[in-house]
Amino acid sequence: GSAKGTRLETLEGNDTRPTSEKVKEAVFSAIQFNIGGRHVLDLFCGCGQLGLEALSRGAESAVFVDADKNAVRIVKDNLAKTKLEYKATVAQTDSLAFLSMTDRIFDIAFLDPPFSTGLLEKALAKVEPHIAEGGLVVCEHPFADELPDIQGGLEKQKTYKYSKTAVTVYRKG
Repeated sequence: GSAKGTRLETLEGNDTRPTSEKVKEAVFSAIQFNIGGRHVLDLFCGCGQLGLEALSRGAESAVFVDADKNAVRIVKDNLAKTKLEYKATVAQTDSLAFLSMTDRIFDIAFLDPPFSTGLLEKALAKVEPHIAEGGLVVCEHPFADELPDIQGGLEKQKTYKYSKTAVTVYRKG
C-alpha cells in the first residue's frame, strides 16, 4: 500500500495484543478486492494497524475506536507517520458504546477485542446495523473459539486459522 514499509508504533505491555504480520497479510489477501474506496471501522483498534493497512491499500476513510488513551495517542501518531490522518477519525470511547452512539455505515469492520472477554460476541451482534449491504466484518479471535454461522444479517463466509489465532469473515446480505 501507500504506507509500505512504515514502522508503526505499538502499545507497551500486555493489555493490547497486536495482530501478527502473518495474520494481517492473510486478512488482507482474503479481502484485497473489497478495500478500494470503502469506509472502514477499526473497533478495539489498539495501535490501528488493521485500519491503517486498509487506508494504505485504498480505503476511502477509516474510523478508529479504542477506550485506551495511550492507544488513541499511538493511532494518531501512526496516522501522522503514514500521512493518512486526513482520511481518519479517531474516537477514544468504549467500542460497544460507540456502536450504540453512531449512525455511520461501514463497508468493512475489523473486530479485534481482547481475547476471551466475551466482547467479540457482543460487538458482532451490535455492529451488524452499521454494515452496508454486501459489507464485511473481519473478526480476530482465539483458534478454539467457534463463532456462529449467522449473526443477524451477517453470514459467516470463511474462517482462516493461524497457530493459536483465527480470523472469521462475515458478509452482510
